Amino acid sequence: MLLTRALLLKNEPAGTLQSLDELFALANAMEKEAADRYSELAEEMRAQDRDDLAAVFAQLAAAEREHVDSVTRWSQLRRGKAPDPALVRWDAPETFDAEAMAEIKASRLTTPYRALAMAVRNEERAFAFWSYVAAFTADAEIRKAAEAMAREELAHVAALRKERRSAYHREHKERAGEAAAQVDAGVLESRLAVRLADLEARVQGRWQGRARELREEAELMSTRAVGFGSFPAGLQEADAQTIAEALTDAYLDGAERSDDPARLESLQMLAERAIARLAWLRSLAPVTRSSE
Repeated sequence: MLLTRALLLKNEPAGTLQSLDELFALANAMEKEAADRYSELAEEMRAQDRDDLAAVFAQLAAAEREHVDSVTRWSQLRRGKAPDPALVRWDAPETFDAEAMAEIKASRLTTPYRALAMAVRNEERAFAFWSYVAAFTADAEIRKAAEAMAREELAHVAALRKERRSAYHREHKERAGEAAAQVDAGVLESRLAVRLADLEARVQGRWQGRARELREEAELMSTRAVGFGSFPAGLQEADAQTIAEALTDAYLDGAERSDDPARLESLQMLAERAIARLAWLRSLAPVTRSSE
């Protein structure tokens, strides 16, 4: 139960997957549920004459429908048939943030940035779920497929974070760079390692081991990130999750802008590790709170 909470899942999965057919059926149901929810939000925003948000949610719904089609193609390739909804023996995990959805419907302060932030978290929950399946199945074939699903969800996270960054820049373009002391990504990675050392001292068991791995990785990444990026020096005082998110955005943005093959490869590697790190840091948050 602790592991499930730490992986951002509100409830432990109600059953275990027994076959690839069940895996494809559940994956199809999860993607379809997300598509339906985003379509519902798009309709609600249109009813409120909020065309900017309606467009965002319509785009998210379309992307989820593409994911549905992708799962169907994969099932047909591996099993020779489309996913069978009848094989979903228990409710799909709550990877879609229903509370955030209700808040968006009620709030007049929601922006495209906030909407995309919710979508990022939804994809991170899906990543957490498939990681959970891969970690706890005894079936090698199911584990391999679940790991592939987890990688796909990470790719979705990266794409949505890119969209979210664009929305952020549009909404905050009037805020020109302030004349403040700056530090590079190497310094910020080193500070993150210190924060992770603090975290390591507060948690126990497997989570302590995971915090140690993240700290050691941050120490290594600090040498590879020297000279890259420019961050407000005050960011060093933020918590581990805030620092990790800033670094993730910077690596993704840097990779997007780079036209040097070697630098691009390095930034893509840093971004991939940073995305997974951020997801795991968020998964550790409930454990951290319980230890305080």
